Amino acid sequence: MAVNRRDLLRVSALAARMASGAGAQAPAARPKQAGPSGPARREMPNVLWVCSDQQRFDTIAGLNNQHVRTPHLRQFMAEAATFTHAFVQSPVCTPSRASFLTGRYPHITGARMNGTRIRPTERLVTRVLADFGYTCGLAGKLHLSPCSGGKVEDRIDDGYSRFWWSHDLQDIWPGHNMWHVWLQSQGVTWPKPPSDPWGVPVDPKYTQAAWCADRAIQFMREQRGFGPWLMSVNMFQPHHPFLPAKEYLDRYDPEKLPSPAYKPGELDSKPPHQRSAHNGTAYPFSKLSDLERRKITAAYYAMIEQVDHEFGRMLKDLGDTGQADNTIVIFMSDHGEMLGDHGFYLKGCHFYDCSMRVPLMIRWPKRFSAGLKTDALVEMVDIVPTLLEAAGIPVIEGIQGRSLTALLEGKTEEHRDSVYMESYSMPARREAAMMATSVRTRTHKMTVYHSMNTGELYDLRKDPGEFRNLWDDPGSRSAKEEMMARLVARMAETVDPLPVQKSPW
Repeated sequence: MAVNRRDLLRVSALAARMASGAGAQAPAARPKQAGPSGPARREMPNVLWVCSDQQRFDTIAGLNNQHVRTPHLRQFMAEAATFTHAFVQSPVCTPSRASFLTGRYPHITGARMNGTRIRPTERLVTRVLADFGYTCGLAGKLHLSPCSGGKVEDRIDDGYSRFWWSHDLQDIWPGHNMWHVWLQSQGVTWPKPPSDPWGVPVDPKYTQAAWCADRAIQFMREQRGFGPWLMSVNMFQPHHPFLPAKEYLDRYDPEKLPSPAYKPGELDSKPPHQRSAHNGTAYPFSKLSDLERRKITAAYYAMIEQVDHEFGRMLKDLGDTGQADNTIVIFMSDHGEMLGDHGFYLKGCHFYDCSMRVPLMIRWPKRFSAGLKTDALVEMVDIVPTLLEAAGIPVIEGIQGRSLTALLEGKTEEHRDSVYMESYSMPARREAAMMATSVRTRTHKMTVYHSMNTGELYDLRKDPGEFRNLWDDPGSRSAKEEMMARLVARMAETVDPLPVQKSPW
């Protein structure tokens, strides 16, 4: 039975804003709701939620990549359930993060694009857990509100009582980017990195990734015996600019890495913004040599290797403190990276698998199957109801995701027949809007660019790399009509379920 959303909102009104330890705007603490007591309370699991930034799905050694080094994630696979077809709801940070933290789709949360602010009425899973007795902490990025140009992120009532904010590598938030504050306390100045080969000559222990792991370890030790707790660890790596610590970069030889997956001429039948990205991004594919492209891949893999190392440190400390058995550990990313595939880099309004499909591994020794690997189609909105169910907390009204518990326990091999994704970039200049929705099944993917009167259609059985756009192919008319109907149905299904119907009339 769903908890009445209004009752939860009445637990406490949003208090006067005050500066937190990270310097970001933070709501005052609110009273915790009485949760289960006695033995039931003690069984509520802790949660270590590690989210890398911009890590595509095919970057795990032992799963789908023979070039990157991720020994800790490889070992973690043997202990966790691994989802090979997990998809984010948006290809950029803010809408994706708002979606997987609320269990609701981006156009519902209000955070439909970067530079927008999540609606204050949205309920993050951390807020719900905090109401039921959890202590919630965060280290690194949150990005549910604008924070460009030195603007400190404006927080809603998110439930985090420990908040070590560090949005990215820049020092444009004096006194607020807590990683830079820590660097200053250590007498360390972040060096100006060389442009080639993108290696930063700094001890890895001073990187933002290591700092996030340090804060998580500190938090987990502080909370030992006082649970339940949730710790969000949001490392900036491997987000561009591609600036790994040189120690990690030196482990990769660009000459031995594959070139990006691109076929000359493939963009001729694809939307015009992809051709623009091919020639004009911060890393213009058409102007880079093949070796330069491989150097970017080397830097990207080097950053992922450090993420893996820091993840291993956190897992070790979790075990050393005796908390591993009753802690749910999640490893995932907020979206992917083009990495030169299809002829361009970074992210944007692109729905290729390398942009939308991300790693997802979940471990809970007490309940979830170890070593399970599933190809089921899952969405990141599914994480919130999974966590609430694991904690024995009723799923609040308005959540649109579906619990992954049956998959995690090995009771089913199916979950969804499609995944739904969206990108609503609607700036003040309406003529510059980029509105797109996408649906993917096991066999096909369709993306409609509503503001451009064009789209993409791929037959994933014959073309898993998504090179041949069938949008205008006469022989694919039936598939196009079927996928269009499916897309419209998914769009209708994602309408906000709030407010709920209370009576027949």
